[in-house]
Amino acid sequence: MTQTSIKTLRDSAGMRWTALLLLALAMFCSYVFMDILSPIKDLMQETRGWDSESFGRMQGAEVFLNVYVFFLIFAGIILDKMGVRFTAVLSGAVMLVGGIIKFYACSESFVGTGLEAWFTNHLNWDGNIPIVGTIFPFAEGMPASAKLAACGFMLFGCGCEMAGITVSRGIVKWFKGRETALAMGSEMALARLGVATCMIFSPYFAKLGGEVSVSRSVAFGVVLLCIALMMFIVYFFMDKKLDAQTGEAEEKDDPFKISDLGKIFTSLGFWLVALLCVLYYSAIFPFQKYAVNMLQCNLDLTPADSNTFWGGDSVTWVQYLLMLVVAAGSFSSNFMKNNKAMKYGLMGIAVVALVVYCYMGYMRGTAETIFAVFPLLAVAITPILGNYVDHKGKAASMLMLGSILLVICHLTFAFILPGVSAASAAGGVVVAYVTILVLGASFSLVPAALWPSVPKLVDEKIIGSAYAAIFWIQNIGLGLFPALIGIVLNKTNDEGVAAHELDYTWALVMLAALGIAALLISVYLKAVDKKKGYGLEEPNIKGE
Repeated sequence: MTQTSIKTLRDSAGMRWTALLLLALAMFCSYVFMDILSPIKDLMQETRGWDSESFGRMQGAEVFLNVYVFFLIFAGIILDKMGVRFTAVLSGAVMLVGGIIKFYACSESFVGTGLEAWFTNHLNWDGNIPIVGTIFPFAEGMPASAKLAACGFMLFGCGCEMAGITVSRGIVKWFKGRETALAMGSEMALARLGVATCMIFSPYFAKLGGEVSVSRSVAFGVVLLCIALMMFIVYFFMDKKLDAQTGEAEEKDDPFKISDLGKIFTSLGFWLVALLCVLYYSAIFPFQKYAVNMLQCNLDLTPADSNTFWGGDSVTWVQYLLMLVVAAGSFSSNFMKNNKAMKYGLMGIAVVALVVYCYMGYMRGTAETIFAVFPLLAVAITPILGNYVDHKGKAASMLMLGSILLVICHLTFAFILPGVSAASAAGGVVVAYVTILVLGASFSLVPAALWPSVPKLVDEKIIGSAYAAIFWIQNIGLGLFPALIGIVLNKTNDEGVAAHELDYTWALVMLAALGIAALLISVYLKAVDKKKGYGLEEPNIKGE
């Protein structure tokens, strides 16, 4: 593209990808905080008295207001009415406030306060009430710290999900008619490095200096939420300049009407995508919150001596640098189409770095460093998948493949991993690494194929509301299944069992069943697409 043909910021590849980078970095930070306690579930039980059910209810609280107070629907209305940049900054601020509350709940400063006494004596509702008792974030017997952390996590969840739909809308705004699926897939690939970062550094900060303090991990997450807010503020000014160039107004000419939701909810294609989304993500995000503890229970791990290199602090930073090399090398190789030597060179470097990283994880003997590879293959292949959808299509077929891989992975964790690990500790780690990487690859199929399909199903002026509606339906599962996993663990294990000795079989079978349901929906979606002509199997970029 010549300089004379660049009329606005989004006509410049550099500027629109810079806007994408700002949005991706903000989501990266939010992903770190989202799972900040996941790799230290055992420490929360040991230091704060959170059993599996308390842990699950607190984790499920993230989406409670979004679903049952309909905040996500209101967030979509705000996005459609006020625009991307206002909603982005608002979401960043809300996430930060919620994060600060959660930090206080997990800190020593909360212990012994009048607020702790109040939470101890209140919100003790019967957790055995059918359906409501499962989805409610508070129950009798929960520690006060878990209840207050749930309150902060609710607020964070409002901001995080608002940010999610805002980022999706922002990408559509900057990339419409261009590399939409590649941009969405790349954003999610980069953002999901937050999961790996969380898995590496949350236990690191919690155990720093040989003294366990879970609040240090949460503080690390809060600092990143401050950075996320700054990224959104910078994006605010870029987006404002773009609108000044194009003459577009952030407030829409056509105000939101309830009938807009009617158009969304009467679309069969929308409902199939929404159901597929809730089933698929319910088998992924809640699993992430328990995955480290599941590996602790199913693998025969011996943590390295703290006086050696493998058990020291420096190895954490070395592993993280290797992780960045894997991510940067594999991701960058996707953009070297005209330089095959560079392309395969970067891929080779990424593979070598991944092998070294996995070996170091085995030598360290810690579950969190093993699960941290989860997003790495996704980083490598998501841009490939997004680019394929842009130019070749086949989005519905990719969703089917992702569901099949999801089922295989959860059944492997449930029935194959424990047996292999019992026979060979090293063999168990190898099976764990391969399964986790494949699960990450499965996860990458969804953002690359599903999210860019939404604009094909609804009118442009209600895209924000459509994304909000899908996120709202998705959040029902994300709020329900963390608590359900915790309840299943409590029901299928003896009371008082150690955090490292839980039996995860039935919890994993439940997640595999979600994958089977998602597969059936995806098969039906492909058939409906063929009949009604939604264009889900067609490329996003026409004329090629």
